[in-house]
Amino acid sequence: MVLTLGLALAACGHKPPKTLPPEPAPAVSQATPPPPTNQGPVPGSAADFVAQMMGKDTIHFALDKYSVDPSETPALQAQAQWLMRYPAKKATIEGHCDERGTREYNLALGERRATAAKNYLVSLGVDASRLTTISYGKERPVDPASTEEAYAHNRRAVTVAID
Repeated sequence: MVLTLGLALAACGHKPPKTLPPEPAPAVSQATPPPPTNQGPVPGSAADFVAQMMGKDTIHFALDKYSVDPSETPALQAQAQWLMRYPAKKATIEGHCDERGTREYNLALGERRATAAKNYLVSLGVDASRLTTISYGKERPVDPASTEEAYAHNRRAVTVAID
């Protein structure tokens, strides 16, 4: 029995091929370009807008007001310059309020704030068809505290570039 098993295993052994495959060619050193370095966001992208604005994507408003304060115009001018540099890009302007007042009142006030920012951008040469507005009223505070400082942070219009 051992002899039969030995013969069976010997029959299954590998036989060398009649011809061997050719030796592999020596590797040719091709200069591969270095991996791209992270040089920041893609120009014209939403991330580029945020990076370029450095906080100037937001303007603030006085209590129960929706007119653009002259101290906020540099931010809107920076936004307009970016939008003019990338004429195919669109943006949404979000209107926000503090927590005081009814939901309905704050939605209407947020819309007026977003529209005021949009109108200012249009007055600087941005095509109105590239800008949309939305009001979040008091639903999306950046500072949830119930202090005068928090209220001031929450009364705002934020421009968001769309990819």
